[in-house]
Amino acid sequence: MIIDMQKEYYAGKTVSQMDSASEYINAVIPIFKDKKLPIIWVYNVDEEDGVVEGSEGFEFIDSLKPSENDIKIHKHYGNSFNKTDCDKILQENDIDTVLLTGFCAEYCVLSTYRGAGDLDYFPIILKDGIASVEESHKEFVEKISETITLGALEKVFDSI
Repeated sequence: MIIDMQKEYYAGKTVSQMDSASEYINAVIPIFKDKKLPIIWVYNVDEEDGVVEGSEGFEFIDSLKPSENDIKIHKHYGNSFNKTDCDKILQENDIDTVLLTGFCAEYCVLSTYRGAGDLDYFPIILKDGIASVEESHKEFVEKISETITLGALEKVFDSI
């Protein structure tokens, strides 16, 4: 899952963190495509702030481009499972483990991580694949969560 890496949030301190996270996310995407695993792009919708489909801020940052066949979810809450088809999509694809990436580490990523666990998925955060306004917040979320490095993930998928 790639959560909220949208242009609306790409400003100030988040730019360098989102750029760094997108490098890791872009390295994982081909691995998932090669294994025919679903990639879910989660878009935050915030009508009050004008983050709505069709607006420039709604789109993912330029370094991340969902493909036509990728799954796209629009969410209105921090937890990407709350009132979306996320759970249904994962069940239909017989998925029990969820790799999480995106923005904002301590809000939507952590809420989705907890939500996945509540639904009996095994959530894992891609180390350095998440971003926040503050580096220390990203580090905290990684510290309290199950994480996997890109190298370890590549090794696991090589053996499958």
